[in-house]
Order: sequence, then C-alpha cells, then structure tokens
Amino acid sequence: MDLRMRICVLEDNNDIREIVEFLLESEQYEVFSYANVCDFMNGALTRQANAFVLDVMLPDGNGIEVCKVLKSLPETMHIPVLMMSANYSTTDANYNCSAEDFIKKPFDIVDFVNRVDLQTGKIR
Repeated sequence: MDLRMRICVLEDNNDIREIVEFLLESEQYEVFSYANVCDFMNGALTRQANAFVLDVMLPDGNGIEVCKVLKSLPETMHIPVLMMSANYSTTDANYNCSAEDFIKKPFDIVDFVNRVDLQTGKIR
C-alpha cells in the first residue's frame, strides 16, 4: 500500500507541469497532473489529495474558479490549495478564492517544495 502524500497539479504549460511533477516526485509525493480544467475536475476529485497546486490562467477556465469550487465542496474544502501565476498577485488570488498559498512564477525550486511541504504538513 502506497502511503505517499498525493498532490494534484493543474498546469497547462507542459514544461512547467513536468518540472513540478519531477520536483514533487523527487520529494516522494505521488503526483497526478492535468493540463486543463475539464480533465482536472474529472480526475482530481477522486484522488483523495493532500493538496492541490493550481495555475490561474488555463485554456478552458481559470484556476481561481477551480479553487472556489474546491473550497465549496465538503469533500475538498479542507484540502490546501496553492495557486501559481505570473500575472496575478497574492492579493488577487486570496481575495477571489480561499487558497492557502500563492506562488509567483517563475518560482524558486526550493521555495516551491517548502511551500508544498508546509501545506501538506510533511516533515523533512
């Protein structure tokens, strides 16, 4: 039985998504990643995630709207959400949804992993 913490990532940029997957998997997280809102909503809600990492600007929607949905559902409202964007600010993301953290792109690799660890409660 795999007891690794699960992270669901919603990022449309293939390169960034692969980097995030690599970083988190190298830290022993189980990662499920999605390139669009439709696939995320169809897959991530069944994964029993320990955290969600969401890009803001997506081809078929907006990560802030996805965050609002996640925070409104009883089964996901307690799960930490980390928003990522090059174009939005922490204030924008926090005002528009109840995300636990905001990561500005481009991000520092060590800082990114530390923020995910903090939100999941992972002890190094």
